[in-house]
Amino acid sequence: MMRAALIQLTVSDDPAANLPVTVSLVRQAVAAGAGFILTPELTNGLSSSRAHQRHVFRHEEADETLAALRAEAKAAGVWLLIGSLGVLTHDADGRFANRSFLIGPDGGVVARYDKIHMFDVNVSETEVYRESEGYRPGNRAVLAETPFGKVGMTVCYDLRFPALYRRLAQAGAQILTVPAAFNHITGAAHWETLLRARAIETGCIVLAPAQTGFHPETAGKGRRTHGHSLAVAPWGEVLADGGTDPGVTLVDIDLARVDAARHRVPSLTHDRGFDGP
Repeated sequence: MMRAALIQLTVSDDPAANLPVTVSLVRQAVAAGAGFILTPELTNGLSSSRAHQRHVFRHEEADETLAALRAEAKAAGVWLLIGSLGVLTHDADGRFANRSFLIGPDGGVVARYDKIHMFDVNVSETEVYRESEGYRPGNRAVLAETPFGKVGMTVCYDLRFPALYRRLAQAGAQILTVPAAFNHITGAAHWETLLRARAIETGCIVLAPAQTGFHPETAGKGRRTHGHSLAVAPWGEVLADGGTDPGVTLVDIDLARVDAARHRVPSLTHDRGFDGP
């Protein structure tokens, strides 16, 4: 049994201002007995301005948010999933990486995952996103070993691509992480349904820390996210819901639930080839 903590944030586009809030919530989670703490997508900041992101983002080795949260994990002796950070890359086209980090109790980076699927959508006439213009997609699924289970790492829009989750589960994942900054419109319609579906399809525990509320920008109109950080059991039950306020949501994760669900419906072993279309 492991106590997990889902940290829900309302970040601005200023990493320096966001960091103390995140650290405070991490410490609150530690005080509550959490051994696995998870933050949402783009923990260091949300912005629609590529110029602003280029100004405030750093390469991984120089990122202050990453360094500070590694230090917090080490000081407390806990596992910490930094849902993702926007980081500079050395790519010729100048695009960033949307990178998730799993930090061990010694403060070391155990695993990195670059978000594969880019959020290029037309939610409405006023809600248009082209994530791929600023971020370059990853190309590698990541499964991490921990003492409390095998963790499959994903980020936000990945949630709409079940093949990724099936691949992770068939490779041994027992826990799936889905840190997100889910849009408030699509979140209200799809967030819980998709998370419960991924849990049921894979027989995994799903842990999904989220951004919430209105995110102000220095130059731009800002954006809204859905909140409702969720923990979902392998049978599809919602174990915890973070609501719409920033804070910490605790949940005890028990891998016996994974074994029980997969014993009842062993669909991960029932794949068959087929023809067409």
